[in-house]
Amino acid sequence: MSQAPAAEARVCLLDSGYRRETRALLYTVYRNDPTFAYLLEAHRPGYERRLRTLLREWVRQHFYLQLPAVGLLLDDRLVSVALIVPPLRRLGVADSWAWRLRMMVGAGVRATRRFMAYQAAVSTCRPTDQVHVLPLLGVLPALQGQMYPTQLLHAVQQWCMKNGQVEGIVVDTGNDEHVAFYHTQGFVEVGEVAIGTVRQRVLMYDSAQVSEPLA
Repeated sequence: MSQAPAAEARVCLLDSGYRRETRALLYTVYRNDPTFAYLLEAHRPGYERRLRTLLREWVRQHFYLQLPAVGLLLDDRLVSVALIVPPLRRLGVADSWAWRLRMMVGAGVRATRRFMAYQAAVSTCRPTDQVHVLPLLGVLPALQGQMYPTQLLHAVQQWCMKNGQVEGIVVDTGNDEHVAFYHTQGFVEVGEVAIGTVRQRVLMYDSAQVSEPLA
């Protein structure tokens, strides 16, 4: 018996009321991510605590700074989210002393420094400052083989192309499958950073490739 096609989710611009759902979703997405496993030293005890701290404090500060977040809701359940940092807000979460202090207390000085160094290294790969950056994004693992990753990126592209004169959207990942997916969505590689043994690819969606804003 064939399965019914997946229902299209509702696109929503999220506010701080979605903080708890956002960090819970991101935890399921990044728990086994190779980049985060290296940065937060998954081989040492306390990895899950360090990861939860990072995501909790990042999401808290993101919404505190009133930075945009696009989500997909399926039957009022958050199933996908993308945090966005516009070009005019480049001094974002990792530049906040409040975030750094809470990270050092909850995740440790070593993890905080490693994560900040990773952020700085990735930023050097961006070909221009006039881009929207996606620091954290993902779809619930159980739904990743369906239409929702594509729907999320399309919603992000819509929002970004309609909010400011920018040259594109930038994302980075150490997951080869994710790199292949981004390629199908019009992203091209613009740089690479070595994160331990992980090849962290930086990809950009060039707004010049569309003649008009996405409908």
